[in-house]
Amino acid sequence: MITEKLQEVLKQDGVVAIATLGQDGPHMVNTWNSYIRISADGRLLIPAGYMQRTEANIAFNPEVLITLGSSKVQGLHGPGAGFLIKGSAAFITSGADFDLLKAKFDWLRATLAVTPESIIQTW
Repeated sequence: MITEKLQEVLKQDGVVAIATLGQDGPHMVNTWNSYIRISADGRLLIPAGYMQRTEANIAFNPEVLITLGSSKVQGLHGPGAGFLIKGSAAFITSGADFDLLKAKFDWLRATLAVTPESIIQTW
């Protein structure tokens, strides 16, 4: 499900938007494309430093929407490629997925693991 084009985008500079829905309504947080790693089973592993409200929302409702892109990658109609990812998420504070990111990002307190249900290239 993780395409070569998406992997190419993840290697570039760019902002990632992560939307969740909790008891208090929608919430959005950002990270960077280059922070995301792909697990062997195709999950997105995202380092979480703060993201407390995101974590609370995911405990309430694990569904997430993620958008990301890069102007440096060829898209569907010219320069720039972007994606919309729908999936379910969980926060992980120990184990292999946590350790993988902790080795790279010493500031993280948890790994946000997202299991994609759909990945659509939007541009």
